[in-house]
Amino acid sequence: MATKGLVLYLLSAFSLAVLAVVFINHPNDYNPQQNQIRLPSQNSSHWHSSNTDKVWPELKFNWRLVLATIIGFLGSACGTVGGVGGGGIFVPMLTLIVGFDTKSAAAISKCMIMGASVSSVWYNLSVPHPTKEVPILDYDLALLFQPMLMLGITVGVALSVVFPYWLITVLIIILFLGTSSRSFYRGIEMWKEETILKKEMARQRETFVNSRGELLIDTEYEPLVPREEKSAAQILCFNLRWKRLLVLLAVWACFLLLQVLKNDSKVCSIWYWVLFCLQFPVALAVFGYESVKLYKENKKRMNVGNTESVCEASIEWTAMHIAFCALCGILGGTVGGLLGSGGGFILGPLLLEIGVIPQVASATATFVMAFSSSLSVVEFYLLKRFPIPFALYLTSVSVLAGFWGQFLVRKLITILRRASLIVFILSGVIFASALIMGVVGIETSIRMIHNHEFMGFLGFCSSQ
Repeated sequence: MATKGLVLYLLSAFSLAVLAVVFINHPNDYNPQQNQIRLPSQNSSHWHSSNTDKVWPELKFNWRLVLATIIGFLGSACGTVGGVGGGGIFVPMLTLIVGFDTKSAAAISKCMIMGASVSSVWYNLSVPHPTKEVPILDYDLALLFQPMLMLGITVGVALSVVFPYWLITVLIIILFLGTSSRSFYRGIEMWKEETILKKEMARQRETFVNSRGELLIDTEYEPLVPREEKSAAQILCFNLRWKRLLVLLAVWACFLLLQVLKNDSKVCSIWYWVLFCLQFPVALAVFGYESVKLYKENKKRMNVGNTESVCEASIEWTAMHIAFCALCGILGGTVGGLLGSGGGFILGPLLLEIGVIPQVASATATFVMAFSSSLSVVEFYLLKRFPIPFALYLTSVSVLAGFWGQFLVRKLITILRRASLIVFILSGVIFASALIMGVVGIETSIRMIHNHEFMGFLGFCSSQ
């Protein structure tokens, strides 16, 4: 019920925001010369301009680099733990503090997300599932969401050219506040459940221990976070599923090829739109195959009275739930395309909503983001959108942050026996992104109004 309410809130708010453009945009006031948004200076916070000149600060030791390193490390560590990436923090940091232009900032943000995601995935591959004898990465959910996420990113990049800046700001605030508040509420529920469980375990333990702390009955207790019985190499081999991994890599390669060919084509030409549309059957084919598989397996288990979940998600894989997952996957990718993030701001909370435990939700969301972000990094590299030295430095910072973030948080979970920490971190990162991008976006929108800049939809072909 809460999930349906959140979706209804997002859809209604998005619709009202888009319709508001019709009332704010007056065709009679339109000036063709204003069709291009004014280009920001080096210190501008407008990260969605379509024709920003390249501004690449020199990589040298100063207070800006130190502050960017600290923010990048903390953002990457918390972002990968929560499974949300952190693009909502990186892009404003790179434009406001370091001084990059908006397109370069989005490209470097992708590099940072990729570095943190890859190191996080590598760490998670050596970690066992906390409760079951299955891989900690849910490959079924990865195959379900990865193609739709990549498709959504393509749509989001196109919309970032068309949508007015103030509308993107409004959509970001609506989306991030909705998902962060829902995740925070979910974390509180989990915290209460864990508290009850810990009290119950303590009560049971007291019945087997005397006043001197001596064990009266020879029994063993099942810890909240199970002990690792396998070696690191065995866990790594167990967590890898090569066939499904190859399918994910094949989808990644198809999208990369289509993106490279599309970028080499003339904008709005027939060949350009053919390549753009070819992404839809690729994504829908993989999504459809995995959806049918989950649907049939779920139906088969229900017929024999088996209530065990098909995958980590605890929902029944009906047509309605599958359509809901498709919508959320595209929405997450669209947000990623608008912001220059990996789409985890939707995927992370969504996995929690459908019943995936926090450890698996974080690992799976980060795994999917590694594909989507690396796709953009390769594309941006071919287009020469970012300076290599700066990108390598910040990516290295993110790699270290992703690994140590996972390590420290999992140690805390083991000590405190509270997996809800992951949910609170996820909620905090999303809220921080909403706050930063909201404040910066509102300030920039007010400045655009004072400068009498065009506030309506832009033409896709004429704006590139």
